[in-house]
Amino acid sequence: MSAAPPTAFRLADVARAVGGTVVGDGEALVSGIASLDRATLADLTFLASSKYSALLLDSKAGGVLVSPELADSPGRCRNRVVVQKPHEAMLALLPRFYRMPSRPFVGVHPSAVVDPTARVDAESCIEALCVVGAGAVVAKGAWIGPHCVLGAGVTVGADSWLVSQVTLYPGTEVGARVVLHAGVRIGSDGFGFVYTEGAHRKVPHVGRCLIGDDVEIGANSTIDRGSIDATEIGAGTKIDNLVHIGHNVRVGQLCLFAAGVAIAGSARIGDGVMLAGQVGVAGHITIGSRAIITAQSGVLKSVPAGETWGGFPSRAHRATLQGYAAVNKLPDLIKRLERLLSRDPTA
Repeated sequence: MSAAPPTAFRLADVARAVGGTVVGDGEALVSGIASLDRATLADLTFLASSKYSALLLDSKAGGVLVSPELADSPGRCRNRVVVQKPHEAMLALLPRFYRMPSRPFVGVHPSAVVDPTARVDAESCIEALCVVGAGAVVAKGAWIGPHCVLGAGVTVGADSWLVSQVTLYPGTEVGARVVLHAGVRIGSDGFGFVYTEGAHRKVPHVGRCLIGDDVEIGANSTIDRGSIDATEIGAGTKIDNLVHIGHNVRVGQLCLFAAGVAIAGSARIGDGVMLAGQVGVAGHITIGSRAIITAQSGVLKSVPAGETWGGFPSRAHRATLQGYAAVNKLPDLIKRLERLLSRDPTA
């Protein structure tokens, strides 16, 4: 997903936009945004923490957003915009510098295959080589990128964007203003088998997969349909690349899942939960609202609301850190024990 070429701004205009104060040349132009170590004279960068001050020394940036306490930090770039929260200011400026891509046209590309029973709004965009199945619904303003497949009866809400090569199986409903990045697969069968008569027999999955409004799902993530009920992703939840969510899982609103998260079937995730990278969640457990699970944790039992857990098996974060500290002491304790055991008791 690439944005349109950036627009150049004077530092004085940047300061006005974020409520900051210019120190240096307010007429200096910046047309891009980059990190301290990669910025060029045409770029704006930011310094929000003293631990990155060393990078400012040799930064070639044309301007830097800097907090008041770091405004006098030594550095090659002397054109500065002093603002209370530089990181937040940078995020606010991004839409001004980079215009997000818009639909290339309105209508259906000649190479797309749209079933006669599908309902495609006249103000939507269906790009090249898409397939839209029987009874599918594409709402106003939706943008279906190239090579996407919408199965029978699928619904895509208003102003949603399927970037490219997205597959929505039958039984999938996507809300409004949803972004599905390249390679997302939603509504495939869950991993369900019963061992009988010497073989693993597949459990049919006939449930739905419901994606709420304002959800964003990263590239190559997969979400299974329910076996009988539905798999649900709550409104405003953001999911990173390469995340797998199993059948019958219910995810609340405004959750954040980092890359590599895997959630087994029938788990329940409350509102505002944060799962860091490569977290694994066992099936049929509950993670309470606003809980935080740290990176590479394995959650094997339910987590109370509002708590931070980590490790494997996952437990309260403080207990995890205490456990790590105890393990780190073991080599020294073993050496001391060996010295004690090696002494001659008759000496």
